[in-house]
Formats: sequence, structure tokens, C-alpha cells
Amino acid sequence: MKTNILVTGGAGFIGSHITDELIKLGHQVVVLDDLSGGFPENINPQAKFTQGSITDSNLIDELFKKHKFTHVYHLAAYAAEGLSHFIRRFNYENNLIGSINLINASVLNKVKCFVFTSSIAVYGAGQVPMVESLQPSPEDPYGISKYAVEMDLKAAHELFGLNYVIFRPHNVYGARQNIGDKYRNVIGIFMNQIMRGQPLTVFGDGNQKRAFSSVNDIAPIITAAGFSSKAYGEIFNIGADEPYTVNQLAKSIMDAMGKQVPINYLPARNEVEVAYSDHTKAKQMLGYQTRVSLTDGIKSMAEWAFKAGPRQSKKFKHIEIEENLPPSWKA
Repeated sequence: MKTNILVTGGAGFIGSHITDELIKLGHQVVVLDDLSGGFPENINPQAKFTQGSITDSNLIDELFKKHKFTHVYHLAAYAAEGLSHFIRRFNYENNLIGSINLINASVLNKVKCFVFTSSIAVYGAGQVPMVESLQPSPEDPYGISKYAVEMDLKAAHELFGLNYVIFRPHNVYGARQNIGDKYRNVIGIFMNQIMRGQPLTVFGDGNQKRAFSSVNDIAPIITAAGFSSKAYGEIFNIGADEPYTVNQLAKSIMDAMGKQVPINYLPARNEVEVAYSDHTKAKQMLGYQTRVSLTDGIKSMAEWAFKAGPRQSKKFKHIEIEENLPPSWKA
């Protein structure tokens, strides 16, 4: 049965892949994106596109009234975790208040399911691998905002019956990522630096550990969950299982792109040293599997990056606090 579905951030990276998956399933999709980090060419031509922000509550209300959405896939966010310390107001307005606008409209319009992409940033520097049963203790404003939305969805369900599914992905990469954003997405940053003939920038000694997740693995599962009643009310970690150091990642990317460049080690920034999660719950309940190895995923993304070409990194214009801001982010 065809349904009208809203995808926020559908011109962005993960959102555009979710849009593709929904359209493959025969659904009608409306994409809402302010194009601050996304690109028009990412949008599936079969989707209806509205340029605007989730912080615009009047626009949100108009869209819900016009299209009578049955499902919402909420991916719009500014996901620069490290930078969030220095853009606190911007972070909360976009990642928290904007989400509340969508939740309000979903309650008022009796949406069947609200699918939300949170983050493993909610866990903080907890036990690894991170499991859903851990008590979240986020250490930065980005993680705090994501956890606040999770709690609000739970409260909205308990009082109003809004069904929801929450995913906590981590370090997702692949085609259509904004490789020009120097504040987030390390794989895209490295690829862009290589294509621009620059050294790779690494904060600290490069021994931080992360598991890097192919968008081609996670997009189909996130999409399907919105139509699976057994997933309603649940929180799922989703992503790759095997962690790698940033140094290992840098070598893999240079190998895939066929170019060796120097690494510029910068002072360590305030971040969790080791972060990766357990995906047993998603595997058992949703049939999730990781099929794309890091080597194959990086190779595929490199091929896309060469076709897309390098992008000029821009300075973020909404810095609110410059104290302790990494010097390379001031330049």
C-alpha cells in the first residue's frame, strides 16, 4: 500500500539513501531539507522536494496538513559532534527544537511511526562495545540533544500513543557524503584532502578507535523498521562490528585512492577515545547483517569521490564560543 512519507534531511547523505529505499518500495516521499549540508543532486527525482528547515514550525504544520504523512523518517541534523561544544545554541535549536516541531506535528496528525536516527554519541565514554541496555551519559551537546529527543519520543508514545523506532548509527560513510565539511565525517575529510593535494589532519595520535559503517548496510534496515510493528518502541544500535584506529583508516584510504600523503598530527580534541557498539539486538530482531567490508566500502566511496570531485571546505559561520576551539577550525 502506497503511503505518504516525510524524510527530513533527504538531500543529505543518509537521508537520500533512505529516500531511495522508500521509493523502491513504492511509497510517495516528500523530502524536506534546508540544503545547509545536502545537495539537490542527491534527491531522488521521484520525490517531492521542499526547501526549508525543521526549525520552521509553520512550514512543518503546512506540510503535514497538505500531505497527511503516515510515516516520518527524521534524519535532518547538524551532526558535528566535536564542534557542538562551540555551537551550543545552534546545536539545540537544530537538533532538539527542530525535532520537537516534528514530534508535535506527528502527534497532532496521528502519524503511524516516527523513525529517528540518533547516535552512539548518547552513550558517552561508556563500556565498549556499547549496548542498548547501558545508561546513556552523553559528553557533548550533540549527544545530549540526541538523547533528549529519544526521551521525548518515549514520553510522546506514553501519553499520545506515537509509535517510534530509534536507531543509533555510528561513523557512517559512502556515496553522497558531504566531503567538504571539515568538522565531521573523517573518511570524507580524508578523501577530500587527498584529492586537494593536502596532508591528512589527525587530532591526537590517531589511535582513537571507531567502527566505520557503510550506508549501504544500514539504509535498508532503517527503512524497513518503520513498517515493522515489532520494532516499534525499540532502540537499535546499527553499524559495523569491527573497530579500526584512525591511523589504520588513513592507510586504507590512501591505498584505495592510490596516493600517499603526509599526516599532520594536531593536538587532541575533547572526544571519546574508543567508541563502537554491539549490534546483537538489530541482528536478532531485524535480521541486520554487515555485508560491506571496510576495504570494499572505502574503495566504492573513493570511486564515487573521484567522479564527484573535491569540495572546498568552508568555515562554519555560527561559532558561538571560540575558547578552546581547535586552531585548525579557526582557520
